[in-house]
Amino acid sequence: MLSSLRLSLLRCCVSLLVAAGVWQVSTPARALDVSVAVAANFTVPMQRIVAEFERDTGHRAVLSFASTGRFYAQIRNGAPFDVLLAADERTPARLVEEGSAVADSRFTYAIGKLVLWSKNPALVDSQGEVLRNASFARIALADPKVAPYGAAAVEAMTAMGVWEALQPRAVFGESIAQAFQFASTENAQLGFVALSQVYEDGRLKEGSAWVVPAPLYSPIRQDAVLLQRAAGSPAARALLAYLKSDKALAIIRAYGYGH
Repeated sequence: MLSSLRLSLLRCCVSLLVAAGVWQVSTPARALDVSVAVAANFTVPMQRIVAEFERDTGHRAVLSFASTGRFYAQIRNGAPFDVLLAADERTPARLVEEGSAVADSRFTYAIGKLVLWSKNPALVDSQGEVLRNASFARIALADPKVAPYGAAAVEAMTAMGVWEALQPRAVFGESIAQAFQFASTENAQLGFVALSQVYEDGRLKEGSAWVVPAPLYSPIRQDAVLLQRAAGSPAARALLAYLKSDKALAIIRAYGYGH
């Protein structure tokens, strides 16, 4: 009887160990945080993408929004970001060259579009002629020294031959978000902003706008890159992979970006 009892106990222990092993294998990987520096123009689309990312993966993304130039300076000074979503392709490439980012992680997640916009529904015409008749006091744009959309705005106005005349009326935001704020509060009667800030689900949300023709400025290829400090982070790599998913691409297109 004692032998039978010992055998039963042994079988019970083996069953428990097997069950524990199965539980360990089937338990999902621990959810992790990823710190993301996001170009200001991509604020709303990224918030929507991250909501889906967190729901689908269990990871948590901590987002910061600013101009690409500001993020570059912060990263070079040791800011603890894991991923950069820039508003250009030059900054991520530069970080790779300097050893601050992982070379094979860089890719274009969106192609931005520049738009001239006013909260006044009657101010901006369909050809952008408002820039020539100058029936406004101030025009907002992002600082072209740090913000790719600001540089694109100056390039477009220069190509049109109006920049020299309009420069005294220009008010500069430190990012495209601040330029949009100037125009949306009507501290500036109109401004150059990202199409994603005024466009959603195939339509203009309010006001009047002129989508600046692509030949007037260099393509705004927006690249993402994994920063070196997070080279071994599963959450960071999962987020970059998620940006290429059909769900993320649908959100990106809904805000007027190309890809």
